[in-house]
Amino acid sequence: MANKKVIEEPTKVGSGAIARINNILMRIIAVFAASGLSVIGAGAVVGISTFHAVVLAGTLGVATVVEKLARGFLDDGKLTIQEINNAFSAVDKKGK
Repeated sequence: MANKKVIEEPTKVGSGAIARINNILMRIIAVFAASGLSVIGAGAVVGISTFHAVVLAGTLGVATVVEKLARGFLDDGKLTIQEINNAFSAVDKKGK
């Protein structure tokens, strides 16, 4: 008796709500890192510690993104990929 091979349909990776949330969270972490690391030496100039300068810059970058995501969600109650990308492009000035 021969065994039948079961062929499963491939699932689309990164298409669900969980994938979008994961994408947003990982990108927010990247925004914090990119914004924070860009001011490593700037804190010494104004007299604050490097740690505080990194945290402040990272938090401001994240706040900018979260505000834009919230405004996009307020429009119609959902976030499109275009709205998500636009929110993150607001803090990625060197990427363009």
